[in-house]
Amino acid sequence: MAKIDLKMTDLKKAFPKNFTPAQIAKGQTIFLKELAYEAHKYYGGKMMTVPKAGLYSFNWFNVYYSPGVSKISTSIRDDNNLSFELSNRANLVAVVSDSTRVLGDGDCTPPGGLGVMEGKAFLIKYLGGLDAIALCVNSYNAKGEHDADKIIEFVKMLQPSVGAVNLEDISQPNCFKVLDTLREECEIPVWHDDAQGTACVTLGGLINALKVAGKQMGKVKMAFFGAGASNTTIVRLILAAGADPDNIVMCDSKGGLHKGRKDIEADKRYYRKWEICEATNPNRINNIQDAMKGADVLISLSTPGPGVIKAEWVKTMAKKSIVFACANPVPEIYPYEAKEAGAYVVATGRGDFPNQVNNSIGFPGILKGASLVKASKITDGMAIAAAKCLAKTAEKRGINPDDIVPKMTEWEVFPSEARDVAMQAIKDGVARVKMSAKEVYKKAYDDIAESRKLTETLMAKGFIRKPPVSMLEKALKKAIAQAK
Repeated sequence: MAKIDLKMTDLKKAFPKNFTPAQIAKGQTIFLKELAYEAHKYYGGKMMTVPKAGLYSFNWFNVYYSPGVSKISTSIRDDNNLSFELSNRANLVAVVSDSTRVLGDGDCTPPGGLGVMEGKAFLIKYLGGLDAIALCVNSYNAKGEHDADKIIEFVKMLQPSVGAVNLEDISQPNCFKVLDTLREECEIPVWHDDAQGTACVTLGGLINALKVAGKQMGKVKMAFFGAGASNTTIVRLILAAGADPDNIVMCDSKGGLHKGRKDIEADKRYYRKWEICEATNPNRINNIQDAMKGADVLISLSTPGPGVIKAEWVKTMAKKSIVFACANPVPEIYPYEAKEAGAYVVATGRGDFPNQVNNSIGFPGILKGASLVKASKITDGMAIAAAKCLAKTAEKRGINPDDIVPKMTEWEVFPSEARDVAMQAIKDGVARVKMSAKEVYKKAYDDIAESRKLTETLMAKGFIRKPPVSMLEKALKKAIAQAK
């Protein structure tokens, strides 16, 4: 068996030399899943709570708790806005899910989403300099159905304690009602990362993909596969960024979305899908194969693959085609296969392949920017500002077909996102606090740097234990055996 170390610098080389690209791709997926299980078991999850105030003597308990803390309670009582200054509220994000659509694994029961929600909290802390807590809720009503109103009520009850809410992995149609209601009725930003976050990063990636392919947003033909929260929001942002609705075709499991889809029109819960039916696909193309013929762009967020998108379909696309196959945890078509079929730019949602178009490079900076100016909501304009920032940051350091968006390791992108999002919040009139671009950038940069340093210090001092290499070797052994 090939050697592997904790950094996993070049994972592909860990597999036998005689493995085909398909076997390596399959092996990587198995390895990462097996290692995830072992690592989560080893650490008991990914997050913990530590104090941020110093304890210098026993008397400081009397400052932080009774009797001193009474002054904090009465001050906030008299002015609720002081909760953002006298508590951790402004710096705390609640990551909320009912776990009904976890990645591509579907309904995982309420506690089943904790792995993803803790992961989201981890990234918010390390990349955004914000604290976060994972909250998976039971959304079942008395009839045994998942009830959007229960999630809405929960978030409304929660909002006095947090500065922002990140919704995640809520199935449609509930996801539409939950987000749209809470965006309007809450006094703090409510962000649906599957929808708005994925849309933001996809738009940023598409801007640069079109640049390297020499194509223009307003002229390209686009096919969309999957009509969930992610893709419907992606279409909305792309249209706002200048795409031609007549050149857009979206397909769900029943066919193309167009004005003839009476099943969607009749079910008012799917109003976001019906909006797309009304605005796009004037020729009423009715399947993804036909939609892809001559298309410049395919954006797929559908069923985990591989084999969901066929190589022969990619071959029918226009020259220098762009394929975003972003289903998790396995893309609808592996990048090597799409490239062999003629795709010029290929992106997935995974970090172990080139061009990771994943909301992980969006939400930490977006939430940070919104929190710094104490925004009441995150507007589409703020999401578009973040997308343009992602594209600009990558372009500045150089882009090519295999490198169109910043990576999570390029952490300086997050304070830049925070700055541009905060400035757009002020412009859109949803910011409670006015700051200059320089002030936002410096505060975001310093907070994120401090958060990263904290994690690195805990690792160096042994408070975060180093896992044994044998854990990785065990996972790799299983992956090789199952991928043969």
